Amino acid sequence: MRAALDAARAAAETSEVPVGAVVMQGERVVAVAANAPRTLHDPTAHAEILAIRGAAQALGRERLEDCDLWVTLEPCAMCAGAIAHARIARLYYAASDPKGGAVEHGPRLFTQPTCHHRPDIYAGIGEGEAAALLREFFAARR
Repeated sequence: MRAALDAARAAAETSEVPVGAVVMQGERVVAVAANAPRTLHDPTAHAEILAIRGAAQALGRERLEDCDLWVTLEPCAMCAGAIAHARIARLYYAASDPKGGAVEHGPRLFTQPTCHHRPDIYAGIGEGEAAALLREFFAARR
């Protein structure tokens, strides 16, 4: 989670919402990404999507069934769908997102009967630090 938090800080420095993600294969870091929708002019450039794309490219395959995703914020519906399609084995996330999250909030995508893959889910790892980053980021913009 440390690398994901570092990526989130880097995102904030470029005026992006501070979310970071890391794909791991065992003990090996395969891909690290930070939120970049504004920078890339791409509404799909969430940290999770960019990390999954990077890992798929690095491993040369679209299925990441032997990989884990670490992310600083509960994934949205788009990212949860990508996690399912990539067949990520385990999802670790820090802060919950009652407004935009889709894992334990909103549509709870992985509990839907149409969802073909459900990762093991571990929430709250590094939650305090991730939530503080988000609070500070948005407080500075209000």
